[in-house]
Amino acid sequence: MAKLLLIILAVVVLVLWFKHMGRQRGEAGRPPAPKAAEDMVRCRVCAVNLPRSEAILSKGRFYCCDEHRRRDG
Repeated sequence: MAKLLLIILAVVVLVLWFKHMGRQRGEAGRPPAPKAAEDMVRCRVCAVNLPRSEAILSKGRFYCCDEHRRRDG
């Protein structure tokens, strides 16, 4: 009886381990696809480059923060 419980426990541990490893590698054993590249823009005040999605657009100009947007006025 103890051997049967030990075998069942081993099988459960292996199944959980394989599920965990599958989540890390992505679907169907492939590594996850890399994210698409995003356009970079330059802050008009400090010239820092940052992704367009993180920039603040005001009057056709890009800024890295609201303070720089107000300063350039």
